[in-house]
Amino acid sequence: MTTGVNSLLALVRGEPRAVLATLVAGTGGSSKRLGATMWVGSSGRILGGVTIGGCVDARVLAAADDVLTTGREQVLSIALDDEQAADMGLTCGGMVRVSVELVDGAGNGAVGALAVHDLVPDLFAQGRDVVCAFALDGPGTRLLIADGAAVAGTLGDPELDRKATATAAKFAAPGHAGIETLEGAAGAREVFFERLAPAWTLVIVGASDLAVSLVRLANELGMRAIVVDGRERYATRARFPGADEVHVAMPSEVVARFANDPHAAIVIVAHDYKYELPVLRTVLRSRVGYIGMLGSRRRGGAVKQMLADEGYTERELARIHTPIGVDLGGSTSAEIALAILSEVVAVRNGKRL
Repeated sequence: MTTGVNSLLALVRGEPRAVLATLVAGTGGSSKRLGATMWVGSSGRILGGVTIGGCVDARVLAAADDVLTTGREQVLSIALDDEQAADMGLTCGGMVRVSVELVDGAGNGAVGALAVHDLVPDLFAQGRDVVCAFALDGPGTRLLIADGAAVAGTLGDPELDRKATATAAKFAAPGHAGIETLEGAAGAREVFFERLAPAWTLVIVGASDLAVSLVRLANELGMRAIVVDGRERYATRARFPGADEVHVAMPSEVVARFANDPHAAIVIVAHDYKYELPVLRTVLRSRVGYIGMLGSRRRGGAVKQMLADEGYTERELARIHTPIGVDLGGSTSAEIALAILSEVVAVRNGKRL
């Protein structure tokens, strides 16, 4: 589920057929997490990648072309020596396994992979934890399991569905994925499990040039991007064609929509107390995953002191990343946006800064 849904649907539904390749196992390190995908259309178009590039993706692409030609799906096992592993960003040699399956853009064949993109958003909106399972030797159909119960799809075997549902709890933690061998009615089957998570939402307060760069990079990172500013000449669709939403409104009112969303990052680049303070009051005691504010250390300290005087605790104020971003030494809008989103990604991935 690492590929942007809009780009995916445009590719698959615009092609007679497509192939989905999924990284399902790896040893010796990992250049991308399990579950990373590459989509290959019958016209030759490519979306995504199962690794950071190099020999593995080249092998997968060749296999995808073969599947498109023959219709025979594959599970690749690719051995890597130390030199090949180093080229991929791995620490040592090992093995990767990649499922390569056919998807019919007309609505036939392994449509389960597409159906996931239609069904999962509603489950996320309900606040449910979702695990997706598929059999490596199956027809490409998926089983969706939410909070320990099967909610949609099938692996084509009721006994396998039951055991997969019971096993899904092992993969309920963020970022967990892997293969389990389960006994179905027809014998042992390998089933790949992946915990799915919604894309992060970047809420940008202040429609500045920096916000323009933030939206562009957020698009590349697969994040939803929402821009809000009280100035209608700044917050326009023409300035932010890549944003999912553009609002001329009080920023605190828009930000309040995301108060219970741990996958939301609030980035305040307005550099104006009348926006900063109300937004911070809205989110400091919320569940948002990241809070950052543009400004110097002195300005950040002044804002924190104002909020401390209002009764906010030291722990609550420590949630504010200010000065914002990883110190990359940049000065242009694009460089500062890169620094900010580097910090957001690090926080999202549980890295300490």
